[in-house]
Amino acid sequence: MLQIPLWKRVLILSLCALGVMLTLPNLFYSRVEGHNDARAAVEMAGGVATAEQQAAIDAWPEWMPTSLLNLGLDLRGGAHLLAEVQVADVYAARIDGMWPEVRDTLRDVRDQVGNVRRQPSVPGVLRVAVSNPDGMAVALEQVRQLAQPVVTLTGMGQNDIEVTAEGDEIVVQLSEAEREATDDRTIQQSLEIIRRRVDEVGTREPTIQRQGADRILIQVPGIGSAGELKALIGTTAKLTFHPVIGSGSDAGADPGARNLLLPSMDEPGRFYIVEQAPVVTGEELVDAQPAFDQNNRPAVSFRFNPSGARKFGDYTAMNIGSPFAIVLDDEVISAPVIQSHIAGGSGIITGRFSVDESTELAVLLRAGALPAEMTFLEERTVGPELGQDSIEAGRIAALVAMASVLVFMIACYGWFGVLATVALGFNVALIFGTLSAIGATLTLPGIAGIVLTIGMAVDANVLVFERIREELKTARGPARAIELGYEKALSAIIDANITTFITATILFMVGSGPVRGFAVTLGIGILTSVFTAIFVTRLLVVTWYERRRPKTIVV
Repeated sequence: MLQIPLWKRVLILSLCALGVMLTLPNLFYSRVEGHNDARAAVEMAGGVATAEQQAAIDAWPEWMPTSLLNLGLDLRGGAHLLAEVQVADVYAARIDGMWPEVRDTLRDVRDQVGNVRRQPSVPGVLRVAVSNPDGMAVALEQVRQLAQPVVTLTGMGQNDIEVTAEGDEIVVQLSEAEREATDDRTIQQSLEIIRRRVDEVGTREPTIQRQGADRILIQVPGIGSAGELKALIGTTAKLTFHPVIGSGSDAGADPGARNLLLPSMDEPGRFYIVEQAPVVTGEELVDAQPAFDQNNRPAVSFRFNPSGARKFGDYTAMNIGSPFAIVLDDEVISAPVIQSHIAGGSGIITGRFSVDESTELAVLLRAGALPAEMTFLEERTVGPELGQDSIEAGRIAALVAMASVLVFMIACYGWFGVLATVALGFNVALIFGTLSAIGATLTLPGIAGIVLTIGMAVDANVLVFERIREELKTARGPARAIELGYEKALSAIIDANITTFITATILFMVGSGPVRGFAVTLGIGILTSVFTAIFVTRLLVVTWYERRRPKTIVV
């Protein structure tokens, strides 16, 4: 007969209550947003709050959830940019940075190859002439020893450079596999730099993602204009390498007139005193890649251009055993000890790194400046009033959808329709609560997904109620009819929603931007709809039946 264990009832009601609690902050959006902003500002200031910040913090209870549904560009307004990264610029920088290594390598066999001179060439190609063509084979062998394996799955077994001979000239250029790997690194580096720049202004949930081979989509809600966003992205991170004078945890230490007191990025409370004048700057850094040291521990390899290589080599030769600081945006990201003279403009940074940390450090080192020029192909400014219109339109659509469903369900199924409508309210709360909890961004297509879910939410209830009607026609009692109605409709409910969920999953995997927003809300809506239809509505029906015990029911 109709029986739902107490633990299951408590669990169902608890999940519904949790959904309502997580949804509540969105009903007081401005107040909670101000609370969160003030809380973040106080934490950054070391826990000291101004009167205005404290008032904003007190405006929302601390015991209440503070997760908000992030509003997308089309709802909040902001700026939209589509940028094309000129990846070919990186090829030329990489090849130019190899000239000192090639020159030093050929010096060791000068008696066989003669004098070496760099020849003019197109960007991305290094041409080196040798005065003794008879030693070309030896020269090629020496230069090919500079090749490194391509660190990608698709480029496994291939080298990063191709070395060929044309007459008395050695021609060095990146291999096709390395060009593809460089393109990926360049785009990832650009994404990291842009994300760091955008995050500094405190915007919420910007969309910064790769599109195609060499394009980046940038959407930042809440920013004034596309021009403002372009100016923000154009500012580059400041990367410098400084001698370290001392370190400790005293933030109030006096560094002296010619020194700087800088905090550590990874060790809160630790500070370094470094010389104000840097040894080299990030403008002279050609490349930085994750690598492994001689003990097979994660490390980071780096390479400077000829000017930086000379200055860095001279400094390391005179300061073996001393630490030097790698400073990014006035924060020390690493302070390794110089183990030996680092000649040729390349070296390796070792430390207590994991593979992920070494990869992140390499990205940060490369993130001192945009690796290549970006051309903006498309730019739009979306005003907040347009976003407000979208919100109002979505709200009206949702209310009309709910009202239509409510009228239909009550007209067709009477009291059972009322119970289904109550469950529908919990369904909407669960959708918004889940989206808030996972920090999802709501866009206009996302609202469309919610409206569609509202219409679909009662499908399962219709299947159940129609099945109960059929069981009542066989002269079964009300309790048995309700029980069989849920049991026999379950397979149809599961099958119908699984197919729709598969569609939502495919949309999320292959789509981007608004399509993914629609897929997220649709997928979450399917899960919550099945939960409310199978469990919440059934609990309401069973609770009503246990209290009333009617002899007959009308569905």
